[in-house]
Amino acid sequence: MPGVRVGHATRTGDGWLTGTTVVLAPEGGAVAAVDVRGGGPGTKETDALDPRNVVQRVDAVTLTGGSAYGLDAASGVMAWLEERGRGVRVGPEPAHVVPVVPAACVFDLGRGGDFRARPDAALGREAVEAAAATDTGAPVPQGCVGAGTGAVVGQLKGGVGSASTVLPSGVTVAALVVANAVGSALDLETGVPYGEYFGGRPRLPDPDVHRAARRRLAEAAERNAPPPMNTTLAVVATDADLSRAQAQKVAGTAHDGIARAVRPVHLLNDGDTVFTLATGTHPLDVKDPLALNEVLAAAADLVTRAIVRAVRAATPVDGPGGAWPSYGELYGRS
Repeated sequence: MPGVRVGHATRTGDGWLTGTTVVLAPEGGAVAAVDVRGGGPGTKETDALDPRNVVQRVDAVTLTGGSAYGLDAASGVMAWLEERGRGVRVGPEPAHVVPVVPAACVFDLGRGGDFRARPDAALGREAVEAAAATDTGAPVPQGCVGAGTGAVVGQLKGGVGSASTVLPSGVTVAALVVANAVGSALDLETGVPYGEYFGGRPRLPDPDVHRAARRRLAEAAERNAPPPMNTTLAVVATDADLSRAQAQKVAGTAHDGIARAVRPVHLLNDGDTVFTLATGTHPLDVKDPLALNEVLAAAADLVTRAIVRAVRAATPVDGPGGAWPSYGELYGRS
């Protein structure tokens, strides 16, 4: 996504299995919006994104592990932005800014073994520095990195996934997802990730492989604690020139992509949250009142693809906090 950069900070070992991911907007910020549909969200500054309120653009979005404790990571991102004079101007001097950094967290407490091992401001700063050091257009690391380090989808290891496309109009749309849900991303009857049903006719795993995978998942479920609060997070970025209300519509429609890839979804112990960032460099066709539709449809499709990629890119975990097989370990990379 031109101009938008992603950085991860990851902590594993010695009780840690968590991290923070920052999506950094271009200089000058981006129009932003949010739609929260989970029953147990952990968020920061989401009310500022309401189109009725004063904030017009934001410079970064923080996705983090650590449940509500991990929201402290956004403070490190704010400090980094303040040092560069980026934020809402509140005084006569260039340094008189207040960076607005919307943030949302996933529940991963204790999955590394230490309940108190969770992201803080220093980890948030590390993630935004990693984003700033990334070349624009560089591939986004996926799998068990950043906010997806301790992610779990049902009894399967989750993580970070991304996907992007250029629409016929020339508009670019991209999605970054942290897949960490109470529901399952895997159809246990077939072994196919739910999201792959929307990309054509998926290839079914070998029956013997599938039976062995189901046994492993059942064993993991017996060992692990009951599913706690989870949450799937997403950021949909586009270069389309959107109003704040249009950006909010994109965030809402993108939730359909979660519902295609995870079942059940938006439960009381999920906190499913989708952000939109619109850089505004590509105008929509003003003569077409329905020009936004292709962005809406793409947002949902890309979130679905990103969840599948997160599950396929994840690596297994077997440690003091629990054991979660990965899709690749159970079914191979085909």
